[in-house]
Parts: sequence; structure tokens; C-alpha cells
Amino acid sequence: MNKSAVRAWIIYDWANSAYATTVLAAVLPVFYSSVAGEGLDKTIAASYLAYTHAVGMALVAIISPLLGAISDLSGRKTTFLTGFALLGAASTACFALVERGDWLTASVILVLSTLGFAGSNAFYDSMLPDLAPPGRRDEISARGYAAGYVGGGLLLAVNLLMIQKPALFGLSDSLTGTRWSFVTVGIWWLLFALPIMRRVPNLKRQTEGLSASGYVRAGLKRISRAYRDIRRYPQLFKLIAAFWFYNDGINTIILMATIYGTTLGIGTSDLILALLITQFVGFPSTLLLGKAAVKFGAKRMLLASLFMYVLIVALGYGMTSALHFYALAIMVGLVQGGSQSISRSMLSDLMPQGRTGELFGFVNITSKFSSIFGPFAFGLTGQLTGSSRMGILSLLLFFGLGIAIAAKVDVEKGKNDSRRWDGPPDNGQPVPAGTEGVVS
Repeated sequence: MNKSAVRAWIIYDWANSAYATTVLAAVLPVFYSSVAGEGLDKTIAASYLAYTHAVGMALVAIISPLLGAISDLSGRKTTFLTGFALLGAASTACFALVERGDWLTASVILVLSTLGFAGSNAFYDSMLPDLAPPGRRDEISARGYAAGYVGGGLLLAVNLLMIQKPALFGLSDSLTGTRWSFVTVGIWWLLFALPIMRRVPNLKRQTEGLSASGYVRAGLKRISRAYRDIRRYPQLFKLIAAFWFYNDGINTIILMATIYGTTLGIGTSDLILALLITQFVGFPSTLLLGKAAVKFGAKRMLLASLFMYVLIVALGYGMTSALHFYALAIMVGLVQGGSQSISRSMLSDLMPQGRTGELFGFVNITSKFSSIFGPFAFGLTGQLTGSSRMGILSLLLFFGLGIAIAAKVDVEKGKNDSRRWDGPPDNGQPVPAGTEGVVS
């Protein structure tokens, strides 16, 4: 195991998590509504922001499997990650140029930055089995998420100071502080992405002599095979199916928590502080869950974290005060990173080597499309019942189905399946060991 490359891989989570915390969770929603969407009705501005997120994620869902397959064949995962990271960092800094009422420009920039963020993460995730042996993936995946919590939390704290106390930074007002916060995220992202760009080498090509169009055709061929053959990895498919449901529940909590707290009358400062609490509780908790996964089994700890989410949803239904919101923020911090890092390492353990790019692409595209349903269920239930409390309660369905399916995954059998063969090529014959992923 190349320790330098592993450290660089971990640092990249520190790099891009600043985008998730400062831009997606804390600053951009307010900036989009009050500055870019100036002159729009607040509800319309919120709808435009939601549609923009949907467009960005749809683009990622469409292109990630193809790029993942091409990166496997060409061995250029680091090259693709670098390209998407540069796109994400540069476009994030461009939010600083958005003028009042210029919601369309803000939307275009958000689509580009989303493409950079989610696209680079698809290749980042697929690197894990290349860098770490099976017995170390739970731990290393957890260290990556933990680093992200600290990195994202630290820059968020600085950015919030820039916005709330701009004079401390020699800035004229809060809006100027907001604009500069976008610039700092772009710089932070690029700066801490340099190690993975320099220390994680591209892999050996699985194919030789292909032109650009040849790689595209071969990539499309592998995607078709991935969709056709995924049923040949039944344990992997069950885990992916479980992931569709419980990850949708987790993402909905992340996306809707602030809005839900606002509807209950919780102040903005309390909501922001709770976000910071989640970040810093998440750091040690993710590491501890990673170690627990090694000692007690990844599946067992994943199920434990999902049952915690069931409790969070139930308590969220009865939440009435800022103190309750703080308590739930701590509970989310205890399991959010751990559940995601364990999911990533379990998926990588059940995937055959040589096809991780396309299979993580399969997970990416299907989970992006499935993630529509959690927020939709939240909103529709709340609208029909007239209560956002019933909306949050609807998420029990997603966690319940995720738990039920994940409980049926036989991890050891799935690992054996992934090592034994890599699915049939076009002629329907088994692929000989050691030739996985080679396209003739």
C-alpha cells in the first residue's frame, strides 16, 4: 500500500468538503435567495434553486457511468478527477461575480460547480479499492470522511466570521464577505487537491491503441454490460438497492434540515451553529465507527447507524425548540459520516477489481435518480397534511426499506463472488482470472 498516495486521497476529502459545507449547506441558499434571486418571490427563488440542483445532479448521473468506464479502461482516474476538481474550484469562485437579480448566471455556475464536485467524487470513490487492500478500506474510508468534516468545518467557521464580522478581515460589508467566502472555497479546494493530483498516479491502461472515440465506444459497451451483469453480483446488487433507499433518507435530512427548523421557528444563528456542531462531532465519530466496522463488522455497524437515523426521524417529528435541534445535530454527527464511509468501503469490497469506475458510476447514476423521491415525499406529505412534521416522518419508509434490504446482504459471499469472476464478456463465457475489465 502506497502510504503517500493514501494520505493524498484522504486530504482530498478535506479539500472538497468545503464546497459541501460553505456553498451547498450554509451560504449559497441565502445568497441565491436574497442576492441572485432579488426581485423574485421567495418561493419562486427556492424553486429555481431546487431545479438547478436537479439539473446539475442529472448531468452527473448521465455522464458519470460513461466517464467511469473510460477511466477504468484508460487507467486515467486521477486525470479525470483533476479535470472535474479544477472545474468545481473555478466555478465556485465565480459565484463572487454574480450580481443582484442575476439568478440565471448563479444557476449556470451552480450546475458547473455541482458537476465538478459530484464528478470528481465519483472518481475519488472509485480510487479506494486501487489504493487500499480489503482489510484496510473501512478504516481509510472513515479517515477520509473524518478529514472532510474537519476541513469543511474549519473553513465554514472562517467564512461565517467573514460574513458576520467582515471588518475583522478588512471587508466593507456582509455581502462582500459572502462573495469572498466563495473565492476562499475555490482556493481551498484547489490547494488541498494538489496532493492527490501529484501523488496518486494513473493506473496501467487496460486497453491499448484506442482512439478517443474508441474509448467512448468501449466505455458505452462496458456500461451496457454493467447494467446487464449487475444481477450476477447478487450481494452487491442488494447493497446498492439498500443504498438507494437509506441514502435518499440521509440526503433528504441534510437538504431539508434547515428548512424544517425554520418552519418550527428556530433562528438562523441556531441553525448555523448546529451545522458546525454536526461537522465537529462527525470527525471523531466517523473515525470511531470506522474502527468499530473493522472490529465488529461493517454490515453490523452500518445497520446500527441506520437505526440511529430512525430514532433521529422519530425525535425530529416531536422537535419543538432550538435545544432539540442541537441534540439532533449531535446525533446526526455521530452517524452521518460513519454510515457513508462504511457504505463506500462495503461497496468497494463487493465490486470486482478492474470495474470499480463503471460500477461506482452505476451507483452514482441510480442513487442520483433515486434521490429525487425523498425530498418529493417530504414535500408532498407536508403539503397534503399541512404539516412539515408529517413530511419528516415520511422518511421512516426510506430507512425502513434500506435496513430491511441491507440486513439480507451476505458480505462474505459477495466478496467471494467479486474475486471469483468479473461477469461474462459479450460471448457469454466466464472471464479468466486476472483479465477482468479487458475489452477486446
